[in-house]
Amino acid sequence: MQNLPCVILSGGRSSRMQEDKSLLAFKNYNSLIEFQYSKLSKIFSNVYISSKVDKFEFLNDKSKIIFDTNNIFSPMIALQSIFTKLKTKKIFIITVDNPFITKETIENLIKSSDNFDITLAQTPQKLHNLCGVFNINILDDINKNIENDMHKINFMVKNSNFNVVEFFDEDEFLNINTKEDYKLAVSKY
Repeated sequence: MQNLPCVILSGGRSSRMQEDKSLLAFKNYNSLIEFQYSKLSKIFSNVYISSKVDKFEFLNDKSKIIFDTNNIFSPMIALQSIFTKLKTKKIFIITVDNPFITKETIENLIKSSDNFDITLAQTPQKLHNLCGVFNINILDDINKNIENDMHKINFMVKNSNFNVVEFFDEDEFLNINTKEDYKLAVSKY
């Protein structure tokens, strides 16, 4: 079991899906968020969900929800809320729409995070800005970015002490953003 906490980001608008993707049925679970929470609870001793509202019927322990401190839909706001509540040195961050990340990948990212403020996964097609280990050292930068209305995670990453871990299986990093992505994910897995 990993000791650092894991937080699943589940507070987005799901605008491309046109419905809340976190609540879509997935595998043998009533929802994608329930699947992610269950899967990650087998890897981490503490798993939390970052969200704007409580929409998680399966979750008995409501203290596992970290509510965003602001109404703006922004992962930067989520990170601010997460670090403010948990006050822990390092946190593993993953999005609800990224359900195929393996335990081995997670362990590789965590092992590679020493001496870095941010450690992210990268595949040949993309840097995965919200799949990796974030250090509380970036909280001041997060606060400044929000103050300056700068909500781009990539901007903060590029201006931090960051590390990238290369992975080559694009399927493992499939994001479920559209109805087509969802159909593909359900049919493939």
